[in-house]
Amino acid sequence: MGIKGIRTALKVDLDKPARDQPGLHNRWHPDIPAYGKIANNEVVKIECLDWTGGQIGNNDSADDVKNVDLTQIHYLSGPFDIETAEPGDVLLVEIQDVQPFQDQPWGFSGVFHQKNGGGFLDQHYPKAAKAIWDFEGIFCSSRHIPHVRFAGLIHPGILGCAPSTEVLTEWNRREDRIVAQPPNAMNAHAGSAGEDIKERVAKEGARTIPGRPEHGGNCDIKNLSRGSKVYLPVHVPGAKFSVGDLHFSQGDGEISFCGAIEMAGEITLKFSVIKDGMAKLSMKSPIFHAGPVEPQFGPGRYLTFEGFSVDEKGKQHYLDATVAYRQTCLRVIEYLRRYGYSDYQIYLLLSCAPVQGHIAGIVDIPNACTTLGVPMDIFDFDIRPEADIVKRDMGACAITQD
Repeated sequence: MGIKGIRTALKVDLDKPARDQPGLHNRWHPDIPAYGKIANNEVVKIECLDWTGGQIGNNDSADDVKNVDLTQIHYLSGPFDIETAEPGDVLLVEIQDVQPFQDQPWGFSGVFHQKNGGGFLDQHYPKAAKAIWDFEGIFCSSRHIPHVRFAGLIHPGILGCAPSTEVLTEWNRREDRIVAQPPNAMNAHAGSAGEDIKERVAKEGARTIPGRPEHGGNCDIKNLSRGSKVYLPVHVPGAKFSVGDLHFSQGDGEISFCGAIEMAGEITLKFSVIKDGMAKLSMKSPIFHAGPVEPQFGPGRYLTFEGFSVDEKGKQHYLDATVAYRQTCLRVIEYLRRYGYSDYQIYLLLSCAPVQGHIAGIVDIPNACTTLGVPMDIFDFDIRPEADIVKRDMGACAITQD
C-alpha cells in the first residue's frame, strides 16, 4: 500500500478578490459557517492569501501601503470544524511546515501612514513606506534595504478558534471602553454565510487586529515556526479553527504594524483534540512549545541596545515597558543610520529581521528597561562599535512624499 498524500483543506485563488472567496473571512464570530471538516489527528495543508488580500504589489511605490484598506484585514483561511472538539477541550495544533507559493516567491514589509493605521514609531515616522523582499530558499534579501541577507523564521501571525457568543460579547464590552478596533460592518466578509448571518457578523463580529487571551488570534509570535505546538482553548462545537497572516520573517514586536515580511503561502498543520483540556491544563489563554527551527547566530553575535521608560522629551514614565521599548528601537535607528541607511529603512528592518526583544527589568522603580538584540551577521559589513564606520550608498525604500 502506498503512502497517502496530505490533503489540501483549502485552496485560494491569487487572481480572485478575497471578498469573493468562501473559504476566507475577516471577522471573528461563532456563526461564520465552517468551510470544511478536519479529522482529529489529521494533517492537512491550508493555503492563505497575504493578510491584506493582495492589496500590496511588487513594485517601487508605497502608495498601495499608504492607501491600504484596513477595514478588509485580516483575511483568514477557514473556519474549519475539527471533529470531536467541544467547548472546554483544547485544540493542539502542530505547525509542520510553512512555505510561500512557488509562483510568488516574494513578500513585503510596510510602514503604515500615521493617518491610516500608523505604527509603534508613527510620531517619529508618519509617512508610508515599503520594502519588497525576494526569497531564495530559506533566505531573503531586499532591493530596498541593501547589504542585508538572513534566514527567515517563517510562521503564521494568526492562529485561533472562534469565540462563543458569550466570549464575543465580552470582547466587545471590554474593548468598547478603550481606544480599540470596534466592530465595523464595512467590508466584513463572513465566508460562505447567507445574508442573515452576514448581516449579524458585520454588526457584531470582532476585528482580527488584536490578539485576545481567550483564543490567541493575532499574536504575531515569531517563534511559532516549523515544529512548534500551539495549545488553543475551544469555545464552540468543532472549534472553528482559522489561520492566516503568514510571515516569512519578523522581529519581536513587529514594530511598524505591517512590519513582518508578509506573504501568501501554504501551511501544513496537524490537529489533535485534548478532551476537557482547559480544566486539565488550568488554561485561560493559549500555550505554545517552540519548535527546533531558528536562525543560528551564535554566542556574542547580537549587538544589544537598551532603552528606559524616559521618553525623548525627558518625561519620566513609571515602569512603562512600551515607552522603554520605543526608546530602545530609536537607539538602534540612531546607531545604524551612521552607515548610510535612512531611518525608514532601519524601521522596516527592525520590524522584519529576527531581532530579539526582551524586558530586562520591570521592578526597579521608576524605570522599566527593555533590550533589543540585532544579529550582526545579517549585514555584509561589520557593525561592531569598535569597527571603522564606512558610510555606503544604501539606496532607498519606497516611501510616500506627503
